Amino acid sequence: PPRSTLFPYTTLFRSSHVGSLPRPERLITLNNRRASGGQVDEAGYQQELRNAVIDLVARQQESGIDLVNDGEYGHSMGHDYDYGPWWTYIFQRLGGLELVEEALWMLPQTRETPEPGEVVLAKFSERRDWERFHDAYMDPHSGAALPDVGLGAASPVCRGAITYQGQEGVARDIANLKAGLEAAGIEEGWMNSVAPASCARFGNEYYSTDEEFLYACADAMREEYQAIIDAGLILQLDDPAIAENWDQVNPEPSVEAYQRWTMVRIDALNHAIRGLPQDRIRFHLCWGSWHGPHVTDIPMADIVDVMLAVNAGAYSFEAANVRHEHEWRVWQDAKLPDGKVLLPGIVSHATNVIEHPELVADRIVRWAEVVGRENVIASTDCGLGGRVHPQIAWAKLEALGEGAALASKRLWS
Repeated sequence: PPRSTLFPYTTLFRSSHVGSLPRPERLITLNNRRASGGQVDEAGYQQELRNAVIDLVARQQESGIDLVNDGEYGHSMGHDYDYGPWWTYIFQRLGGLELVEEALWMLPQTRETPEPGEVVLAKFSERRDWERFHDAYMDPHSGAALPDVGLGAASPVCRGAITYQGQEGVARDIANLKAGLEAAGIEEGWMNSVAPASCARFGNEYYSTDEEFLYACADAMREEYQAIIDAGLILQLDDPAIAENWDQVNPEPSVEAYQRWTMVRIDALNHAIRGLPQDRIRFHLCWGSWHGPHVTDIPMADIVDVMLAVNAGAYSFEAANVRHEHEWRVWQDAKLPDGKVLLPGIVSHATNVIEHPELVADRIVRWAEVVGRENVIASTDCGLGGRVHPQIAWAKLEALGEGAALASKRLWS
């Protein structure tokens, strides 16, 4: 019998991805116009959005992707290369926020006075990797610099009680994905939502402590999590902060201090999903999807137990890029709980090189040998939309599907 609804097959490797997929140019143009206050026929826009999701679900199916989503199309992306919509979409879905004319990179993310040895986030601009490779990051032609997506113009600051006001937005996204699933004849899909720790990265001028602010975000976002699961979809919780925050603690803390500090964020997440079925929840972490050196990433071995403390049925993480591919060895010692599955990255957003299907198959088989073939879903490192060119993104997904088929022949033929 199936081990989990997240992995309903025990005879073939399934393929999926992390979330964001390339948007059509027309949709990006309309998103940009709406965000800048331009005139847009709202009814026409909503119909265009639904049609785009329907087409997207079909294209995922044609590309050999088994477990599909809406590409995060409801998380508006107004530029061809934009790493932020997985998070910025909640600017409109949370009450209590105000936009201020201050660069996001310069806003402090804590209001507490640090004690010696305490873990406190620095400003985005003070990341240790960015400081170490400052010249590369400041060179717009290096490939390491973040794309200019206008995030420096205005930033959200919490100036009132955090509430959830995204009911209409999440209902629209659910309806669009369900329309796509029905048109493609697919029974089940999944949808992304930001986790509390990654949500609570605004400036905070209202709550007295960071933990109080964190739990306010957890309580608000629970409404979105509940809506996705109640609609019969699988929920993916996007939480890059769990790994990525390490680079933003400057100076570098001890691993033990960071683990303790991060477990507070895991506890808040588990609070937000209390009572929700674990086998309907996927959890994703990464080390930040920008194309940089990443030499200050925390090793997976130091956070694997923290990740497994999340009450989810599946765990997604980077495992294909050259900074983290070797970390499959962590799972020779780490114990995957019974009934849980892994979605390791098998193709990466971090390079324009298209992974060969045979390499994809090799990677999948290696994971199957270390944690069991029934416990592996082949995925991507991070979302491909907005991070590589659409032609490259779709070629990578096709290679992923082909490689999953090859790996299935090797281990099930």
